[in-house]
Amino acid sequence: MSCQYQGLCGGCIYRDLPETKYREEKVAKLQSILQRLSAQEYRFNEPFFVGDGQRRRAAFAFSYKKGKLVLGYNQKQSAEIVDIENCPLLTAKLNACLPAVKELILKLCQIKIPQKKKNKVIGYENLHTGDVLLTQADNGIDMVLEFEKDITLDYQMEISDFIQNREDIIRISHRKNEFAEAQTLLEKAKPYIKNSGYDVYISAGTFLQASKISEQKMIDLVMGYLPQGKLSIADLFCGIGTFSYPMSQNKEHKIVAIDSSKSLLAGFQQSINKNQIANIEIKEKNLFKYPLSAKELEAFDVVVFDPPRAGALAQVKEIAAMDEAKMPQRIIAVSCNPHSFVQDAEVLLSCGYKLKEITMIDQFSYSNHSELVALFTK
Repeated sequence: MSCQYQGLCGGCIYRDLPETKYREEKVAKLQSILQRLSAQEYRFNEPFFVGDGQRRRAAFAFSYKKGKLVLGYNQKQSAEIVDIENCPLLTAKLNACLPAVKELILKLCQIKIPQKKKNKVIGYENLHTGDVLLTQADNGIDMVLEFEKDITLDYQMEISDFIQNREDIIRISHRKNEFAEAQTLLEKAKPYIKNSGYDVYISAGTFLQASKISEQKMIDLVMGYLPQGKLSIADLFCGIGTFSYPMSQNKEHKIVAIDSSKSLLAGFQQSINKNQIANIEIKEKNLFKYPLSAKELEAFDVVVFDPPRAGALAQVKEIAAMDEAKMPQRIIAVSCNPHSFVQDAEVLLSCGYKLKEITMIDQFSYSNHSELVALFTK
């Protein structure tokens, strides 16, 4: 599909290629990275391509100068913003709400905020820059406003008018930067996604797989790699429980889900309680600094890990330090960075694991970014 911002926007660097050529280049790029693996006997499965119209979350930057608002993505290799009216990557519902979101941001930027010194007004200033994060949950759109200024009464009133007049927007939150916890301003309903028949609550600003179909493909692969029988499973870097929920459907399984985000895990626990799932145990732990020890890992038949781009090096080193007879039967790796995957995989290969197969997931279409799911066995 063509795009009117092709060549300007920095997101879709391969969109100018014919689809067949694009897919060939994307696969070749991943395979060139995987060539660094010391073991090349694995099976490279048919890649899974997502395509346009599937992206259910997006982050937009905005800039307000001389009475004009620009809302969109950064230009290629630039801090300048391309004003976006419609993005082919996004779902139809996200694209449909963009004009109204831009109108809201413009109104917020036009509000003059008094600047005070010793309780005297010494001037006024406007909101000039920030970001807007949109996520399409299954029951509506979740919005996070990100800018440094405090939410004043004027901002609150404008946001309240906006959400009450939009059936599609169900929650609006605010945070001052990407590292701050988002504070809910207005919530008409708690956003949720469906996973394995469960309503899974998502907290504001939380990580979510970019598309529903890529998430389901990853789930299908992970579930297909589980051996038969009653299992004790470690779900490391678990996030909102993407893999824990489907694995828990077998009531004989015992899942220990671990991540470092307190707010994210609180939402996960809330969903577990609501859905009355008894075989998932949640633990808060920074697996980069404090990975599960070789001794702790002895409790598990299977380890599933889905780390951030930095990978899971500290954790796989603990697996490698185990007594070989007590190592998990299988390691299922989900990776958003092939470079760190190769690093992690080499540690597992060095301690006796066999890399059986890899499946490429192309959920960030027309970008440099590739993900994969891999199976290691003893």
